[in-house]
Amino acid sequence: MTAKCTEDRLEALGRRVEYKSDYAPEVLETFANKHPARDYRVRFNCPEFTSLCPITGQPDFATIRIDYIPDLRMVESKSLKLYLFGFRNHGAFHEDCVNLIMNDLIRLMEPKYIEVTGLFVPRGGISIHPYCNYGRSGTKYEGWAERRLLANRED
Repeated sequence: MTAKCTEDRLEALGRRVEYKSDYAPEVLETFANKHPARDYRVRFNCPEFTSLCPITGQPDFATIRIDYIPDLRMVESKSLKLYLFGFRNHGAFHEDCVNLIMNDLIRLMEPKYIEVTGLFVPRGGISIHPYCNYGRSGTKYEGWAERRLLANRED
């Protein structure tokens, strides 16, 4: 996935909101990281995420947490909001949602490191908290991703 536009021509920011009715990764936009030589983390917290159970069609509610260490490109927050909103009518299991989000963001921005956590509200007495992460191959982030995954931490 290539960046849709640069900060000179961000399409979603400052315009009337057009909500997609289903999963729409094409709405994601990026802008240049002004500090690519420095490692720092960016966290997005989306406490109003919804998707649909692909079997029953019932809504699932979650907080989606996205943490990443940017490289050259960063995701624009309004486009991310519109992207996440597109899951509202999308049928996908919890685990699939977090992996789709992570894969789309990797293709979009090629971050050094990223992790996505889904804190889904219990349904039927069980809550599911899928977690996935990625560290760029051949870098220190690859080892970090493996350690974070195996540590089975929720922080």
